[in-house]
Amino acid sequence: MRAVIFDLDGTLTQSDEGIFKSIRYAARKLGFAEPPESDRFKFIGPPLMYSFREYLGMTREQAVEAQEAYRERYWDTGLFENRVYPGIRSLLRMLKKRGDWVAIATGKPSDPARRIAEHFGLNRYFDRIIGPDLNDGNAAKDALILAALPERFDEAVMVGDRHFDIEGANALGLPSVGAGWGYGTEEELRSTGCTHYAARVGDLIDLLCPGDPMPRGAFLSVEGLDGSGKSTQIGMLSEALDRWGFVVRHSREPGGSPVGERIREILLTRGNEMESLTEALLFAASRAEHVRKVIRPAVERGEVLLCDRFVDSSAAYQGGGRELGVDRVMQLNAPAVDGTLPLATLYLDIGHEQAMRRRTAASDPDRMESEPDSFHARVEAAYRTLIGQDPRRFVVVDASRSPEEVGRDAAAGILARLTAAEEADE
Repeated sequence: MRAVIFDLDGTLTQSDEGIFKSIRYAARKLGFAEPPESDRFKFIGPPLMYSFREYLGMTREQAVEAQEAYRERYWDTGLFENRVYPGIRSLLRMLKKRGDWVAIATGKPSDPARRIAEHFGLNRYFDRIIGPDLNDGNAAKDALILAALPERFDEAVMVGDRHFDIEGANALGLPSVGAGWGYGTEEELRSTGCTHYAARVGDLIDLLCPGDPMPRGAFLSVEGLDGSGKSTQIGMLSEALDRWGFVVRHSREPGGSPVGERIREILLTRGNEMESLTEALLFAASRAEHVRKVIRPAVERGEVLLCDRFVDSSAAYQGGGRELGVDRVMQLNAPAVDGTLPLATLYLDIGHEQAMRRRTAASDPDRMESEPDSFHARVEAAYRTLIGQDPRRFVVVDASRSPEEVGRDAAAGILARLTAAEEADE
């Protein structure tokens, strides 16, 4: 069995935001000058006691007090001001599929390390998470690595971004990989004696999992009435997905592909009046290009394709609003979709009257948005029909509240679906 041991800060997660804000908070509370922005990355990797004494000139007693002040902020807020590096989720999934022992050996105390892994849905990938005791600010890295290893293994490797990680591996006679995307420099890692150097997470994947296929990504869609807040929520959801380490690609319908964008212009330009069936067929034609040229390739690359509208919009707007019939429009789109449905669809639930007031207050409506109230009432009713037909796919969130409240619930629902899909794939 192979054992792969990771450092945490700067190797699995980009943690400088929360750590540095908490360092500054502690320095300010003890009456020390806050370290400048140029010193930000020096504090990532070393134990807190080392950093407070080495970089801020504190005595041991002051460093102990500063450590407590740091934790006041970090444990409530800074812990989650964090970001999983793109590609790390895929790497961890690949290692577990290989049957490797995967663990963390970090200078961060074990309790916050576990909380971070759990918060970002990574804890199930690790066989062991090792950090020092809460008040042990000088734990040796080699001892942490040794504690993270299984009792028996055929080979092992340490992956880290600072010289502490490489020195710890060297002390145990283990090979190491310098993580070039973290907080140490290439010179630091190579001069310390790393066995391999990986400039990008992709290089580490090639080194540890040569020839293995990338795990599939996911297709997500966001639906709602015009004025429901889709643009705002897509931005907020993208930020949440990015923090969790998902590689997000954006698209939209109609459009998303070169041909689709030209069709979009025809469909949404005011004055381009057409038969309802023609409109529905144009949406389906755009979708056929989108599915084959954009959505499927992105999912195969392991990306999360986040789409502003998909086939549900056609069923609601042409099936309901244009009164072609929800089932008829879904059948018309069957060849275009060809079985490619979203893993999850976020529906921003708001009444059509409130939604349209929001929309018309923002800017001039397009051709579809200019339809009378009865049209939008039928669209809303069609969406409710679709949700009733496929309730497991939809994540329904009350969109009449503040953007922050909506965004919190939307992210929680979508992230739960994504992590459940990852778990089912293992």
